[in-house]
Amino acid sequence: MSTTTTRSDQPRRPRPGRAPSPVTVREIFRRLKQRFGPLDPPRRLDPLEELILTVLSQNTSDVNRDRAYGAMRVRFPTWEALADADPTELATSIRPGGLANIKAPRLLAILREIGEREGGRLDLAWMRGATSDRVSEYLTTLPGVGPKTAACVLAFALGRPALPVDTHVHRVARRLGFVDERTDAARAHQVMEELVPARLRVRMHVGLIRLGRTICRAGRPMCGVCPLQDLCPTAPSILGTNSKVNRPQSSG
Repeated sequence: MSTTTTRSDQPRRPRPGRAPSPVTVREIFRRLKQRFGPLDPPRRLDPLEELILTVLSQNTSDVNRDRAYGAMRVRFPTWEALADADPTELATSIRPGGLANIKAPRLLAILREIGEREGGRLDLAWMRGATSDRVSEYLTTLPGVGPKTAACVLAFALGRPALPVDTHVHRVARRLGFVDERTDAARAHQVMEELVPARLRVRMHVGLIRLGRTICRAGRPMCGVCPLQDLCPTAPSILGTNSKVNRPQSSG
């Protein structure tokens, strides 16, 4: 009597309610790299600089974030000057980044709290020698700082294997089956870091952001040109069950 075996060493579309297998996760990364080229993270910054820059990046584009940050540093060239800034003047300087009246008091509250914790010094260089758990605990207890911002500091300032889940990554992760619709961003960070190998996390973040910005966009995604369509549980409902599915060559 013959038996039928299921190949577990091939990437495949996860069944509803099931997360991608380790093989599929690696194939997702391979295809993202093939489609978008090297998935190198941004240049490494000082931890405090990365923290402030990440707060400014919320709900805006990289271009507008950089404009806001540049204008802010011209007006307030030191962290001490920034910490002593008038909220209205700070809001005016970061206006290009959007939500200035929300971000300005948030930045001032963060700097005030860091100064109190660090004996008046605005310096987080100690994080380079601290554990990731210690850094994350410190950051997420600052005013208005959540898991995504903490993960950005870990990944981009400290070179740690973190996977920040921003709006783009969260959306793509839901469509690919990493998380379901009920999973909030905080839980999504934990799930993604459990499913993605440490050595791939930062570059997977970069790849998923690029996919989310160019193809897997909010509203109607462009599944017809997506390199992951045959691995995506959401694609059939968008393409239609009779649509031709493009299957990029697998790595085997």
